Amino acid sequence: MESKMKIIGGTPLKGRVLAQGAKNAALPVMAAAILLKGEKLTINRVPNLLDVVTMADLLRSLGASVQFKDQKMEISTPLDISWETPPDLVRKMRASSLVLGPLLARCGKAVMPLPGGCSIGSRPIDLHLKGLTRMGASIELVHGAVHAQAGVLKGCRIYLDFPSVGATENLMMAAVFARGETILENTAREPEIFNLVDALRSMGAIIEADGTGVIRIQGVEGLKSSSANIIPDRVEASTYILAGAATNGEVTVANIIPNHIDSLLAKLEEAGALLSVSDTEVTIYPSGRLKSVSLKTLPYPGFPTDLQPQVMAALCLAEGTSVVQESVFQSRFLHVSELNKMGARIDIQSNSAIINGVESLAGADVLATDLRAGAALIIAGLAARDTTCVHNLGHIFRGYEKLEDKLRAIGANISILPSEEDVKGVSELPRS
Repeated sequence: MESKMKIIGGTPLKGRVLAQGAKNAALPVMAAAILLKGEKLTINRVPNLLDVVTMADLLRSLGASVQFKDQKMEISTPLDISWETPPDLVRKMRASSLVLGPLLARCGKAVMPLPGGCSIGSRPIDLHLKGLTRMGASIELVHGAVHAQAGVLKGCRIYLDFPSVGATENLMMAAVFARGETILENTAREPEIFNLVDALRSMGAIIEADGTGVIRIQGVEGLKSSSANIIPDRVEASTYILAGAATNGEVTVANIIPNHIDSLLAKLEEAGALLSVSDTEVTIYPSGRLKSVSLKTLPYPGFPTDLQPQVMAALCLAEGTSVVQESVFQSRFLHVSELNKMGARIDIQSNSAIINGVESLAGADVLATDLRAGAALIIAGLAARDTTCVHNLGHIFRGYEKLEDKLRAIGANISILPSEEDVKGVSELPRS
């Protein structure tokens, strides 16, 4: 049953939050286990999230054994695995595309329906397919599914037209078994990329990656059992910091790598926020109303698109006019109309949002259209007067572990309730 979050806002948050492991790091490392033959990969600090469960089910459908308890996951892959992925699982999550590269490298062929996920505009996997074709794969689209085949992938030079995170990860995993050397250029430089590099190296892959956007992979015959650690989730950590900023509270987020969120911390300091930063934690202190700032989303180390909705929620309450330009994804302003329901003053001009700050927001019934938009609406609800109900929480639970518990621990007045739409009888459906 779908649910909604009821938020009684207007209270400054105060307390300490421990960051979860990064969802966007765990998923590709899980997919990398496909490359093992009769071996086991142990992964530590895996967040218990719907996307992680979906990926685990996808690996099981291919023949792997997956055990998951207390943030520790063990994946054992047999000598023979299936190369055809089930449509019902793949269409639940865009990150399902991460199994394509390792399946093709391991089995020489793969069938994968085009993946689903959040509704934030066009997110094609063209770069994945283009790179695999360069490595010698034959690819056809048949009835909405990718049919890929390659006797043996061959190392080559691949220049990515855009530094796509998913394409970088997929091609890197595919290249592990390719014959000769593969050179990936203009690759993504997100911290999650290097988490995958470390995991693959621990399994015996030969990879050079120094953060310059060039990754070199020497093909090997096989990999061995190993263990990997997942880095802290920089988006989750940043969300709690922004909740502290929006409510003029004092929130510490611990067990993180502050360097990974430098772009956010710089913008918050520019907006007048008071921060303290140590090696493993960040604290935001009460500093009154934020000042307006302007920003543009860019690939890492630029300002992350996955934080654009949340920072917009905080800037709704800033003094002056802020401009947020979205340059990574189309249609990532679906949260704007919902924020405006709460009294925000945001105008959309092409790919930019013009935010005229208001002194306060008012509670309203709002709908989470995707994962990060939902987080933004929760931030706004925590800062708003009166009561806010955020519907469609399923999106949010895809990326935030123990969200309710963590928010309550820092003073949020929230509750999770069934959504009325889910308890209506069939007699209330429109009649033909």
